[in-house]
Amino acid sequence: MKKILLALSVVFTTFCYAQKEFQPAGSEVIETVEGDLDGDKIPEKVIIYNTKDEGELGKVREIQILKKSGGTWKILAKSRNAILESAGGGMMGDPYQGTTIEKGILNITQAGGSSWKWGYTDKYRFQNGRFELIGHSSENGRPGDYWTEVDFNLSTGQINYKKEVENTKEYGQSKQEVYIKKGLKIDLQNRHQEKQRKFILPKTKEDIYL
Repeated sequence: MKKILLALSVVFTTFCYAQKEFQPAGSEVIETVEGDLDGDKIPEKVIIYNTKDEGELGKVREIQILKKSGGTWKILAKSRNAILESAGGGMMGDPYQGTTIEKGILNITQAGGSSWKWGYTDKYRFQNGRFELIGHSSENGRPGDYWTEVDFNLSTGQINYKKEVENTKEYGQSKQEVYIKKGLKIDLQNRHQEKQRKFILPKTKEDIYL
């Protein structure tokens, strides 16, 4: 029992040292999660930081993914483009909802708005030496008017779009469309590096934002 406790203590101490070593100066930890992301059966550590740096919409966030190799921790990936800034949720303030790891997939959920609300989850898989965006699901709208749902599988390119309209006088009839959009190369580093990506569905003429 003492040997187990000692081993756990060493692991914890090593990780704490690594976290302090890699932590951006003046930042604070928002969340830490762990799970196997590269398929080697060894859990990675994912840390979300609120940095001291100011962006257009509040504090800049940084995500770091730490991997243990040869008894030491190293940064497998990091980005300041995947997590929205601290006031990026509009009237709701902080848009960050949480990060999970499920079956080797990194899920990041964010949301915001006021009476009109929006929310989405990005899904990343470690492949080709980086964390590539393989899935995106989003919802937006306002009760009493309409609500849209988008499920975008970037691996296959298939987009499932649905718009449920309550206020038909103002917004017309409900709509659905399945569309294939291939060729998008998005990863943890360039996720929000560019302006919002927009394209128009050919049948319903609805805008899709990514």
